Amino acid sequence: MALAAANPFRAIALKLGSITVFVAMAALIKAASDEVPPGEAVFFRSAFAIPVILVWLAIRGDLARGLRTRNPLGHIGRGVIGTLGMGLFFTGLAILPLSEVQAIQYVTPILVVVLAAVFLGERIRLVRIAAVTLGMAGVLVILWPRLTAFTAGDVETRLAMGALIVLAGAACAAAAQILIRRLVVTEETSAIVFWFSVTSACLALLTFPFGWVMPSGPVAAMLVLSGLLGGLGQILLTSAYRFADASVIAPFDYTSMLLALTIGYAAFGEVPTVTMLVGAGLVIAAGVLIIWRERQLGLQRGKARPNMTPQG
Repeated sequence: MALAAANPFRAIALKLGSITVFVAMAALIKAASDEVPPGEAVFFRSAFAIPVILVWLAIRGDLARGLRTRNPLGHIGRGVIGTLGMGLFFTGLAILPLSEVQAIQYVTPILVVVLAAVFLGERIRLVRIAAVTLGMAGVLVILWPRLTAFTAGDVETRLAMGALIVLAGAACAAAAQILIRRLVVTEETSAIVFWFSVTSACLALLTFPFGWVMPSGPVAAMLVLSGLLGGLGQILLTSAYRFADASVIAPFDYTSMLLALTIGYAAFGEVPTVTMLVGAGLVIAAGVLIIWRERQLGLQRGKARPNMTPQG
């Protein structure tokens, strides 16, 4: 997406707004998880985001571009992986504390680096290798107390499964980002946003025979609101990248931990463990290192472009 007039403060405000909205959405899904299964939650999250996105596209005059696609199979592939990741994420929310789910999700950009090397042929040099190693160590610190439940035969086994489910969801999210990198070659950002919501809602319907329930009034309201917030969050996030480069606003992703800790404590009485906080700190440090490296590479490409100097 081409940048509008650079406005870093506006971009950061939009980014923080999107983070707040997404954490609130996750809290609503968690609150509803005692009553509805993950597949049903995915449907509400996706279906009720569609009208918000359509209104946004219409206001921007992007409705035609948002509905047009030259790669429908690419959207379906991205939709399958992304929907699976969302379902795993929602399943994890029903099991683990909100802040712990958020901490494990931070491994996504680290896995993107690994998958980009494997499937896109991107080179991984020393800084990225160090970041990946640091991030994986952080994830291991977070997961270790959970994984020991398997050998101890503890009642915490369900929490251990929850941690692995969230990690699998993060892997799916990373794979979805690799597919998006391929989609942006031919597709508009607005089309990618719209068709993911449509595909995800349709795929979620396939889980209907596996235990959907008629939610109570308050839970139904939370599910609908989660979808509206999901659409709004996507709009805020997409808009943020119109006013500043990714390297400027990406570090603010990690403010979501503060929000998750606050909401988790206030709404669910969740108190984070020291181990989880230490592991989250390592993963965040790895993510910031990757962002810094991407910024350095971007500056190098920018300097080289006028001279047409190839970059290795």
